[in-house]
Amino acid sequence: MLTAHRVAGIRAAEEAAAASAGWDGLMQRAVAELTEVLVGVVPETSVPVVLVGPGNNGGDALFAAAALCRRGRRVDLALLDRGHVHEAGLADALAAGARLVDGPGEHAYAVDAIFGIGARPGLEGRAAEWARWVEDRRPFVVAVDVPSGIGVDDGARPGVSIAADLTVTFGTAKVGLLVGRGGLASGRVLVRDIGLTPHLPAPAAEALEAGDADRYRSLVPGPETHKYERGVVGIEAGSPEYAGAAHLCVAGAQAGPAGMVRFVGEADLAARVVDRAPEVVAGRGRVQAWVVGPGGEDSPAPLAAALADGVPVVVDASALGHLPERLRPDVLLTPHAGELARLLDVERADVEGDPLGHARRAAERWNATVLLKGPRTLVVSPDGRVRVNLSGTPWLGTAGAGDVLAGFIGSLLAAGLDTVEAGSLGAFLHGVAGVRAAQGGPFPAHAVADHLSGALHDFLEGVLDDEGTR
Repeated sequence: MLTAHRVAGIRAAEEAAAASAGWDGLMQRAVAELTEVLVGVVPETSVPVVLVGPGNNGGDALFAAAALCRRGRRVDLALLDRGHVHEAGLADALAAGARLVDGPGEHAYAVDAIFGIGARPGLEGRAAEWARWVEDRRPFVVAVDVPSGIGVDDGARPGVSIAADLTVTFGTAKVGLLVGRGGLASGRVLVRDIGLTPHLPAPAAEALEAGDADRYRSLVPGPETHKYERGVVGIEAGSPEYAGAAHLCVAGAQAGPAGMVRFVGEADLAARVVDRAPEVVAGRGRVQAWVVGPGGEDSPAPLAAALADGVPVVVDASALGHLPERLRPDVLLTPHAGELARLLDVERADVEGDPLGHARRAAERWNATVLLKGPRTLVVSPDGRVRVNLSGTPWLGTAGAGDVLAGFIGSLLAAGLDTVEAGSLGAFLHGVAGVRAAQGGPFPAHAVADHLSGALHDFLEGVLDDEGTR
């Protein structure tokens, strides 16, 4: 599990670690990790430009530049402010052979060491000019700890900032490297240990990784497990206008671990669902979880009936318009940004600018778990737990993909996972399935369902790689 922390917790951990290792010791560990990454990323024939700001973040990059020069590499240094620079780091880099330049130019590789975790989001002046150079020139950018200009605690990008291809961060991930537009600007995130782990508080956010299968061993049926023990998921979805949503939601559920799917809907639609998926049982009955709303009629009845059963419920699409005043943590709301904006009576741009803040607000408002779909899907529980999904492909922005996801999550709930685990595992494997479906380019949503069971199998067997994670 990848963990992320806020600045306050990281600062406290740094103070505690420095009490034993010393600040110089922490810096040299960071320098060693950064140097090894740069050696592997920057070709020997290329001259990177290091964009150096004030403080220890710039110092890390300057000492790493010195180490590169001592390995026979050439490095250019661009200083944001000569009057505010890590003097020992600059002296070491210059002594090793680094060259001072006025600013970035024709460089194909850049190291962003302008600002670290203590800076405010948004760049001004020369730093903003460098960010615009990155945008125009598009070099390969390695950010040191965080891309300069993003909101470190919330992933906001309220103004000009650096977009990195790779971020080398120390001790732990920062929340802003995973969520929102800051997360998208961070590229691939590499966390390098510098001795902070024993001193860190509980994480502010987590992200599933390919090696986390041990958390979900309960999903693997034993030799005597029967279909009811695997769980039954009920689905009330689809309508004459959106009949396909019913088929896609059922396909998602059948790709999951539940042993049986019940479908509730208009008689002709139910017959079509069973004709296409003969394993499905039409009609109400005992279930361990419900999925309501995908492509459904604009009516309060499906959600009310599902909630009355007292089992976990996935609330999607049309059902989101009929929420009661308060819900339960075992209810999972699955809006996209536009739907959440309508629920909270804000603009869609507000949600997209601060997805974590708005998902938290909704979780508190309804006392329910919220899965906010987007480029970095979030799962937020009213008890404060936050999961961020890092898998997927932009090709998943296709009609019906959310219907598949809702059904798959419902199957995971019916199999016994709580809403946070079901939502985060569902989003993670849905992203992996999307990457597999996209090997040939664009794909329809049913192709995601086709790949989901294989993604689940490979994950539980421990043979899934990091495909599709960003």
